[in-house]
Amino acid sequence: MTTLPPPPAATDPREEHRFPCDNCGSDLRFDPDVGKLVCDHCGNTEEMVQAGPWDGGVRELDFRAAIDNLLPLQEMEETRVAQCPNCGAQVEFDPDVHASECPFCATPVVTDTGTHRHIKPRGLLPFAMDEAQARAAMVDWLGKLWFAPNGLQDYARKGRKLTGIYVPYWTFDADTTSDYRGERGTIYYETRTVMRDGKPTQQQVQKIRWRGVSGRVTRFFDDVLVLASKALPKRYTDALEPWDLSAMEPYRPEFLAGFRAEGYQVDLDEGFQEARVKMDRVIQRDVKFDIGGDRQRIHHVETELRDVTFKHVLLPVWMAAYKYRDKSYRFVVNGRTGRVQGERPWSAAKIAIAVVLGLILAGGLGYLIAQNQ
Repeated sequence: MTTLPPPPAATDPREEHRFPCDNCGSDLRFDPDVGKLVCDHCGNTEEMVQAGPWDGGVRELDFRAAIDNLLPLQEMEETRVAQCPNCGAQVEFDPDVHASECPFCATPVVTDTGTHRHIKPRGLLPFAMDEAQARAAMVDWLGKLWFAPNGLQDYARKGRKLTGIYVPYWTFDADTTSDYRGERGTIYYETRTVMRDGKPTQQQVQKIRWRGVSGRVTRFFDDVLVLASKALPKRYTDALEPWDLSAMEPYRPEFLAGFRAEGYQVDLDEGFQEARVKMDRVIQRDVKFDIGGDRQRIHHVETELRDVTFKHVLLPVWMAAYKYRDKSYRFVVNGRTGRVQGERPWSAAKIAIAVVLGLILAGGLGYLIAQNQ
């Protein structure tokens, strides 16, 4: 795996994601309900600064230039982050915050004075639902888990607010041409005479006739999505898909007002290796379709990739991390659709009750059957 060489030292730290209210001077935050910056202190609202014509939309970056450390300096930035000692998340903090709690696992975190230098995000999906809507979705999801402890459900309902956090992802584009060799199988049947109960019987036996084939398939991959965080198990974040990437906005710090952003922990080259696995699965499906027939065997595929580009993007997730009876439970809510995923808690008492009720029901049914015989 290729590793990115260390980038040159930066001279200016990243700008703060703070926007003072023109009316009272308090910090504004982005409100998903109205799509504006709002002040919780005086109720003032301000329009988002519109992207200028120079922004050019959510632009792709050249993958090879990034691997060779040739990206322009304006594509790099520094952020002040703290790494959680428990789950490893790298979470951005405001300059005046020196201690907080990890939004991924509820572990106390003391920030350091270091900075994290990385590739700037090019685009993001803004939050489309507020904390109250996300909490309602999570409580509804917990309510459907009958075997969840009642104490955890009550704690989640009455607990602290969810944390809105932008989670880092990579997207990759690539134009591919794949040459393949394999075999096409055609099903046919032979009639055989077999003895059954002492009598000869005709039986159809399935056979496959194989023929060698070769060919070429092409495909353009657009926005192959790869999680760039290691703070949460992929089974949670993958289950939050699909994301409406067509609604991606060019990155603007106003969208981050009132939210947190996690720094990426999966480097670009590592992310591309995962993207290749996803691409190869699709290419294999294309090859089987191109081979045709009733069955397919693939012996060799050689793929050429051209014009590989990428983006660092941020996707919105509402996070809840609760410590209940010395165990952490984590829940994530898609900040666009309200889809919920998380660790499934189990109540030993509820399971025992269910087992007892099941035994009673089985015994009752057995008794009724015995009486009716």
